[in-house]
Amino acid sequence: MSKELKELVSKMTLEEKAGLCSGLNFWETKPVERLGIPKIMMTDGPHGLRKVATGPSTGDRPSREATCYPPAVLSACSFDRDLLKELGAAIGDEAEVENVRIVLGPGVNIKRSPLCGRNFEYFSEDPYLAGEMASSFIDGVQSKGIGTSLKHYAANNQETRRWSSDSQIDERTLREIYLPAFRKAVEESQPATVMCAYNRLNGEYASESARLLTEILRNEWGFEGIVVSDWGAVNERVKGLIAGLELEMPGVAEPSNDEYIAAAVRSGEMKEEVLDLAVERILRIVFKYGGDDAKTVPVKEIDVNAHDALSRKIAAESMVLLKNDKNILPLDKKAKIAFIGEMAEKPRYQGAGSSQVNPFMVTTVLDAAKEYTDVTYAQGYNTADCDEINETLHAQAVKTASAADVCVIFAGLPHHYEAEGYDRTHMRMPEGQNQLIKAVAAANPKTVVVLHNGSPVEMPWSGDVPCILEAYLGGQASGGAIADILFGKTNPCGKLAETLPIKLSDNPSYLYYFGERDVTEYREGIFVGYRYYDTKEMEVRFPFGHGLSYTTFEYSNIKLSSTDIKDTDTLTVTADIKNTGKVAGKEIVQLYVGPKEKDDRLIQADKQLRDFTKISLQPGETKQVTFKLGKAAFSYYNVQISDWHVQTDTYVIKLARSSRDIAQTADVKVTSTVDVPYRATANTTFRDIRRMKRGNDFLKEVAEKFPAYHNINDEPDENNSNYGHLRCVPEFVPRQLRLMGTMQGTTTDDIQKWMDEKLNG
Repeated sequence: MSKELKELVSKMTLEEKAGLCSGLNFWETKPVERLGIPKIMMTDGPHGLRKVATGPSTGDRPSREATCYPPAVLSACSFDRDLLKELGAAIGDEAEVENVRIVLGPGVNIKRSPLCGRNFEYFSEDPYLAGEMASSFIDGVQSKGIGTSLKHYAANNQETRRWSSDSQIDERTLREIYLPAFRKAVEESQPATVMCAYNRLNGEYASESARLLTEILRNEWGFEGIVVSDWGAVNERVKGLIAGLELEMPGVAEPSNDEYIAAAVRSGEMKEEVLDLAVERILRIVFKYGGDDAKTVPVKEIDVNAHDALSRKIAAESMVLLKNDKNILPLDKKAKIAFIGEMAEKPRYQGAGSSQVNPFMVTTVLDAAKEYTDVTYAQGYNTADCDEINETLHAQAVKTASAADVCVIFAGLPHHYEAEGYDRTHMRMPEGQNQLIKAVAAANPKTVVVLHNGSPVEMPWSGDVPCILEAYLGGQASGGAIADILFGKTNPCGKLAETLPIKLSDNPSYLYYFGERDVTEYREGIFVGYRYYDTKEMEVRFPFGHGLSYTTFEYSNIKLSSTDIKDTDTLTVTADIKNTGKVAGKEIVQLYVGPKEKDDRLIQADKQLRDFTKISLQPGETKQVTFKLGKAAFSYYNVQISDWHVQTDTYVIKLARSSRDIAQTADVKVTSTVDVPYRATANTTFRDIRRMKRGNDFLKEVAEKFPAYHNINDEPDENNSNYGHLRCVPEFVPRQLRLMGTMQGTTTDDIQKWMDEKLNG
């Protein structure tokens, strides 16, 4: 194919080649009809297609109807790779019918703060989970011959000043937190395109960063597709093209950047070979996803009802039961049940912005409940103005709750609280809703709260209610999924893909999330989400990975294939999981890895998610789960060697129900096979010398030269008079030796030569 593409490029004029590097309009690439090069369409689509009429701008034109599936904030809580593939495949089918060749998704930006207005489009605070979900979604979409666009690359973690902000991140944090999800999706699934972000990273626009777009994305990760700009995310077009930004979207008015590209070639500012390579890459994607091969795929009609049923299934598999005191859920169909809250009849099921889908249908929980029983209903609040208490609606709701055996309140964030384009300024729910929940709970102790929100909220009433169901934003069939869980048709099995803190100020980025003017410093480093909360041992509302079921699970019999491995080996972990309850259920088994003890050589989180699996168990049934861990499970990014490195240490394998509920543990010693260059100096502590290959031999020679310090290899003992004022011998440095014993009269240089001979040779 490459030879044919090169021949095709050679037949193109300079203007045609330059023109191919930008869109025809808002959604399509340019065709070259004389050479048989087709145009292809791309649309938004992380959780459903948003296809609008083509043209220079979107205007107010509505998008075509499509299935609105649960956004990433909810689907990630499924921890289900196969389910995400199924979701992607369904969106791929709808894209095929609409002749959309590239779906603009998924988004894998890390949830650094609950404030990000676009968090509902992103999977998780954890890079491993985000990468796994993204890779599965891409596999599903592209299995249908439809391309995807992995976004927004990179470090686009806020909406405030997103066009101009500069995310300043140290290299280790970038590699361990903000790039791994992109890397996983690229290496495992090869998305057709990667979308570069609006923001700058360490002073350089993402659209102009050769390091991001070429060195890392292509040279390190082996990306084979094209880089497309986020819509309007181009600063200097020629610089961007040289850096590795092939396609600018959307098409722009004259004079366009195409002219600047052609002029740069003519003037010698840019070699034509750079342009040719970009065009060849674009053509490869155009023909792969929009050429003759794609046209042979039969166009079929969408089974709207089947896709709605899938949306309902995904939502039900993902919603998280946070709390279920006294087992009030599932509801007794014979009880007097009251539904309270306007969101029961006007659900909030998706976020606002470019991902907003025009759904085929919307099922409310009020309608879905009719499949099970009759319920009474009270509005409780007006979503449009629920910041204040509506006394009339409030009183009616309390009266309705008092007359019921059990009541369910539907509450959460109104659509204007969170959307693409701006960030939240707080983590609170509307005060009218908070007060309503408190009042209803006081009137009826059997109160269930169902939350509709795209990001965490503070829950000042959590101690007042026995049951909380986190429904997040559930797509067009969310009402049906909620009813299925409330009435027990579906046993909840979702787990939180993010930590729910007690209050906003607990978040590690709280003091500097918005930054100063256009600069945002990621001062919390690697301590994002549970890595921070758990390492700090901070109380949270609900931890990462938490989620209850209508049954219970017992973990036992953890086994390791070895307790002593090298970093080149693969460790197999097995354990038994048993359903100890009375109903069938699914359990998400999470595997975390962390150092056994804190070490002054490396700042590390208490634990990190390294794998997970979801299993289905009948009552009394036991299944064995198996995990295989390689070097990546134990490594950190070592900036000294610019590579991933395993520190020789003892690590704890933790099988868990959540990041805070560790069920089984086992220790493994991992020995590094990579020597990190390290030169001891006269100011290197004895503690660090002891850790070097020839360190103990050197310290023995020190002890021989200085009999008063014969036990210099031992741990400090303040009762040992030989240490005198130097009881903390591990912190002793060699240059101090010249102040005593046979080294008196020597220089620090003399000691350094001695150390070079013994340690650094």
